[in-house]
Amino acid sequence: MNQPRVRILVLTSSTGAGHDTRAQAFAEWCFELYRHNVDVRIEQMLEKSSGLFSAGVRFYNWIQQKSPWLHKAYFLFVEMLSLLNRRSVAIGRGYYEKTLCEYQPHLVFSVHDCLNRGYFQTARRILGRDKVRCATYCGEFSGGFGYSINWVEPTADLYISRTPTARDYAVKLGMPPARTRVRGHLMRPRQHTAFMLPPERLAYRERVLELQPDLFTVFLATGGNGANNHLTFLEQLLPFAGRVQAVVICGRNREAYNKVLHWRAEHPQLDCYLDGFSEEVHLLMQVSDVIITRGGTTSCAKALHFGCPILFNALGGVMPQESLTVKFFRNGAGAELVEQPADFGRQIESWLVHPRGYEKYRDDFRRLRYEEDPTLVITELVNLAQEVSRTDYRPGPFPAKARNA
Repeated sequence: MNQPRVRILVLTSSTGAGHDTRAQAFAEWCFELYRHNVDVRIEQMLEKSSGLFSAGVRFYNWIQQKSPWLHKAYFLFVEMLSLLNRRSVAIGRGYYEKTLCEYQPHLVFSVHDCLNRGYFQTARRILGRDKVRCATYCGEFSGGFGYSINWVEPTADLYISRTPTARDYAVKLGMPPARTRVRGHLMRPRQHTAFMLPPERLAYRERVLELQPDLFTVFLATGGNGANNHLTFLEQLLPFAGRVQAVVICGRNREAYNKVLHWRAEHPQLDCYLDGFSEEVHLLMQVSDVIITRGGTTSCAKALHFGCPILFNALGGVMPQESLTVKFFRNGAGAELVEQPADFGRQIESWLVHPRGYEKYRDDFRRLRYEEDPTLVITELVNLAQEVSRTDYRPGPFPAKARNA
């Protein structure tokens, strides 16, 4: 008799790109390890369940692009959800309950701070306490202001943190220590394993990006929503043309892409590779000497994994959630903030004049990196679901490390 498939419902939202990215990574790992034995359904629950939440998500992304300083007030407003959702879902409950009834998940897995409190209680009420398990993956790097209390639902069966410091803060907010784990970055399989050797990196710069193989390379990055200050930073790099070159991505921000495209045409003296939304960020980081980016958890986790040191873009202020990432890297590796455009130019000039200063900055950053088994968190979550699905599927072999994947 064939065993039934394990069903896992992943709750996410497009406030930034990191939550959706982790949801997709989880789904890809499940297929990599379990193939068709585990079914994963991803729901952007905030946007789909409520017009009010959908508007809130759009407003969040507008703040991220235009006025990061506004997010402190927005963050405090969102924290009130912890009161509304103490025992059940207050807004958008109809769509969520319909999803639970139709899909009958064995595990409800949240990767978003606003989709824990109330959502787990509602799942147990609809499906039965013995018929569903609930788990959270929190992608924050540290605790403090910016770490939403909505991340912590003490009744969760499993609470997964990216770092020990973030785990300790969850415990401080009420999560039972026995049900917490520290499990790393939750990156997509092909990104996790796609390492290049030094000769391959030089060849990639020259053959794929059409840049110089031996120039100091600065990666101007952005999240999927395209928040950036690319033109400002390119102007700061211009005096160093011939000694530095740039890699620029614009996410889904078509306006930003068009502006950088025009700027590049007017300034041929600075070598510059340009792309919009890129699926090759994990490779671009490996061929760059430094990345300047906001404190988004996904970009910073990839930079740490691939050893590309970070300069933090703090123009316009730092959003509360981003401050948790910035704090982790400043405390652990002395990472620098770029609060004024000239700060960026001075830092690049300093490294060009004093290469050993750059080498120390890079080495301090890389000491924060740690090895992880990405399959461990997947098997723990699937096994949690299998407690109620009454199945016993075992994961397949870990994929071999790939190069230029």
